Amino acid sequence: MICCLNPDCQHPINPDGNQYCQSCSAPLTPLLRGHYRVTEVLSDEGGFGRTYLAHDVDKLNENCVVKQLAPKVQGTWALNKAIELFKEEAKRLQELGQHPQIPTLLAYFEYDGYLYLVQEFIEGENLFRELQKYGCFDEVKIHQVLVDVLPLLKFIHDRGVIHRDIKPQNIMRRSLLNVSRGSKPPGQAYGRYSLVNNQANNSSELVLIDFGASKQLTATVQTKPGTTIGSFGYSPIEQINGGEAYPSSDLFSLGATCFHLMSGISPFQLWAEYGYGWVHNWRNYLKYPVSQEFGYILDKLLKKDIQERYVCSDEVLEDLENIAISLQATPQLPLPSASNSSLSKSSQNRLKLFSFPFNGQLQQLNFIQSLGQHQLIQTLIISGLVILVSVIGSQIYGYVRYRVFPSPPSFLIRSLPSSMFLQQTLSTGSGGVISVAISGDANILASANRDRNIILWNLDTGQRMQAFPGHDQTINHISFSPDGKTLASASSDQTVKLWNPITGRELRVFRGHTGTVSDVAFSPDNRVLASTSYDTTIKLWNLSTGEEIRTFHGHTDRVLSIAFSPDGKIFATSSSDRTIKLWNPFTGEEVRTLRGHGDNVMHVAFSPDGKTLASASSDNTVKIWNIANGTEIRTLTGHQGTVWSVVYSMNATMLASGGSDDSIKLWNPFNGEEIRTLTGHTDRVDAIAFSPDGKILASGSKDGTIKIWRVSP
Repeated sequence: MICCLNPDCQHPINPDGNQYCQSCSAPLTPLLRGHYRVTEVLSDEGGFGRTYLAHDVDKLNENCVVKQLAPKVQGTWALNKAIELFKEEAKRLQELGQHPQIPTLLAYFEYDGYLYLVQEFIEGENLFRELQKYGCFDEVKIHQVLVDVLPLLKFIHDRGVIHRDIKPQNIMRRSLLNVSRGSKPPGQAYGRYSLVNNQANNSSELVLIDFGASKQLTATVQTKPGTTIGSFGYSPIEQINGGEAYPSSDLFSLGATCFHLMSGISPFQLWAEYGYGWVHNWRNYLKYPVSQEFGYILDKLLKKDIQERYVCSDEVLEDLENIAISLQATPQLPLPSASNSSLSKSSQNRLKLFSFPFNGQLQQLNFIQSLGQHQLIQTLIISGLVILVSVIGSQIYGYVRYRVFPSPPSFLIRSLPSSMFLQQTLSTGSGGVISVAISGDANILASANRDRNIILWNLDTGQRMQAFPGHDQTINHISFSPDGKTLASASSDQTVKLWNPITGRELRVFRGHTGTVSDVAFSPDNRVLASTSYDTTIKLWNLSTGEEIRTFHGHTDRVLSIAFSPDGKIFATSSSDRTIKLWNPFTGEEVRTLRGHGDNVMHVAFSPDGKTLASASSDNTVKIWNIANGTEIRTLTGHQGTVWSVVYSMNATMLASGGSDDSIKLWNPFNGEEIRTLTGHTDRVDAIAFSPDGKILASGSKDGTIKIWRVSP
């Protein structure tokens, strides 16, 4: 098989011998730069290109990885920044790739208008996949992960590089059958550090991948204001807030990675719910208990304040090595372990107030044996009381802080005026705004007005690009295709139309509904268009031919909204019959009906992971549903009137809703807390849309304006 290198191709795999892609008709490249036969897409980089699996024909078809840069970004700065990061990754790989735990850079070149880098293929699985397959790691396994990764971080930090995106997905375990380039034997640590009990690592060495976000330590690590490189939950506060990163920033990310592997809970989920508050009670989420010495090390890795965190890998490795020595000395001793002497000197001072009078080392055993029986009993009683008070106190604190008050206080955020969030207001001139949509590359904002016109705006500048007449009657909804090249509109004139958003030219008209068409949505693979109507039906259309694929019946009143799941395997519709229905688009079967709203269900939206569905209703509420079993997770109350629209941010950390009370509400979807209310419109808010990065929210109102809000730094 041969893979099409068009980054927009939806089905790039082609049979051998094809000269043109059977999906997108682009010319195929049999051998990239005469060396590399590209056979498979490994990952899509979300608007920046793709990563492919290839075979180097000059090296007996040895596997390699080909990364392609094809950024879909707006403006010269964004394009130059993408190119700079890509070149930086190539440069970093060239400098660091001599290390056996970092992929080797094989080539870097430009071809047919795109930039490519070729690197060593790591045969194996990342730690996230290990977690999914085998379950949570215990202390011994995490100890080995740290012993394997910390010397590697020391290696890159000593050369002026920080990774900035350490997480389980970016740490690979090389397969035993594919240890190459002089790699160390399985389980052997880099440098002088090793684990006493090495049985936990029955596979081969760990490899750090994805240096696309790495930076020189000597450079000012500040991108464009508001830009963050890293992963929320894994990245420390200095990196998220200011873009600054240091060796200790990587150490925080490594600590968060260890927590994820030990608990099975993503730090992103806890960060979205509690901010950085979770680092104070991370033990509450673990599947297996950890020793006090090891817990102290994780505590220090996860310090929110960089001044209290480990400065470098050597400090962590010293503490880990001393723990291993302690375990080797007295492996059978079943006594509490909280050792001052088993930690580095810099760490001992911090533990003095919390140390027990014994710790499991031989010298402490001798001390205990020298005590009389009465003294030993007193010591045990006092120590037991200290443990009991400590445990009870921490449990009470944890319950009050994370159950009674599950989120950090938000009164400061709520007290900020809406004007601090409002970036600009766009006036449409006539008629109310009934629908808004933002293109996938965040270049274009489209609005549909009650005067039957479609207006295209430059999202960055707010400048009106063009306006064109849409339908004979009101346009009820507009939607961009996943590739951003097409705009669809649904109208009360019973038709759906496709438009070229650049030229404003009408491309196709879909006819078949016998009532107002209320909503329209593209399937994720960009092959199918779905529409809903007051005629109580849903129709699927073939985008290529314009033919109707299937009509769905089941609702008993007007169908008002439709949304595809991110994987396209299911879609949801809402209706004036007060229900939400889930459908299989391939078989036409109704999967499930969700009941709970007390009035019209105006709008539905899937979460980015496809596991939950949000619905907005005339009963003044927003509900969140579990897709797997159809149960209602929670109800969000606060709007004073019909809720017309609801939408998730792309990183799932925020849910927005617009209502008849002229307001937009921002919610935390994990706990249902209202984050804040945005006010400024003078009539009902009919439509809202997030930008792809989740930082900008556009709202359209019956007052004839569109407001652009900055809702995330």
